[in-house]
Amino acid sequence: MVMDHEKQRARYVAGTEGAPPVPPPGGYKNARRQQAPASWVPPLPAVDPGAPEAKQPANAIGWIALLSAILFVLILFGTLFAGGTDILYGVTMLTLQLIVVAVIVAALVSRRGRMLGAIALVVTIIFNVATVGGMSALQTSASGNYEGVKSEEQKHAEAYPGIKGTDSQNVLAQQSLEEVRADADSLFADIRTRLSDRFGYTWTEVGDEDLRPERNGYGGESMLIEYTSVGWSTNEPIQDPERKVEVMRIIDQVVIEHGLWNLYSFNDPTNSGIDPTMIAKLYGSDDPRTQHTWEYYTENYPDPMRFYANIYDLSNDPTGDFRIAREAQNARTGEPLEGLQLMVIASAVLSEADRAEFEQKLQEYPGFE
Repeated sequence: MVMDHEKQRARYVAGTEGAPPVPPPGGYKNARRQQAPASWVPPLPAVDPGAPEAKQPANAIGWIALLSAILFVLILFGTLFAGGTDILYGVTMLTLQLIVVAVIVAALVSRRGRMLGAIALVVTIIFNVATVGGMSALQTSASGNYEGVKSEEQKHAEAYPGIKGTDSQNVLAQQSLEEVRADADSLFADIRTRLSDRFGYTWTEVGDEDLRPERNGYGGESMLIEYTSVGWSTNEPIQDPERKVEVMRIIDQVVIEHGLWNLYSFNDPTNSGIDPTMIAKLYGSDDPRTQHTWEYYTENYPDPMRFYANIYDLSNDPTGDFRIAREAQNARTGEPLEGLQLMVIASAVLSEADRAEFEQKLQEYPGFE
């Protein structure tokens, strides 16, 4: 038995010369592990000073500031779309804005509400009484809608049926809309017939009749109309200067027969009151023989009809700029690029169907004109 223990021990100590002896079986008597002193405290775990602190949720004042700013902006835009420019600049709206600003300042002072307070501040800076009020003022100016700031006297003047500075009795005495339309149609027909018989021209109707309400000078619309007739244009170009003179001579005869004055040339420097430099800019040259446009005019004053006869000639367009302009016009209206074009315009005309109502409304405006 002893031999067995010796052999087993020899297995562990073989080749270990100089090493300390192994403990006896069962260990040394009264052997103890080293104990830490009673006062020893385990070290705290290392903390990285660069590590971010845990984020804390925003407090109530921050949310109140943000929601107040958003609600205030919604109120501003609601007032804007309702056309309440005067309300935007009223005491109530300014007071409300000051309250919102006070809440935002309180949120900025609070550490947990600072982020939402900053967002609310940005929103309020962008959209406030000044900025949205300015937008409302521009909208009101563009649309002419000043209902919120007009007195009853102003609203009454806005409904004036005539035009400021125009004698309403002259309006009643002059040609009606229907008479102008009939005279224009008759004038066009006679001119087309004369020129077709003389030169064989064919014609194209250009555009549509346009009736546009006239402003009354008091912020509203009158009952009077600006009339623009359909146009008529030759399908054939007119490029020879002598032919142009002959065409205008025939038209002059016709307009006189219809009670209008003689034709007046805007483009001819010999009888036009326009400076020759301006004539060159408008018509391509100050010499009628090389101009791309001849523009003639007459009227039947004191009646409202104004007649225009223009000749467009692309052969006198060395730069090609006038052709570009004519091609754009052709794309809009379908009119020929060059040739003679006729048109009538009449301002401040009254329809016969509105005459009785016009006279009745005038009685509500003594002293207006």
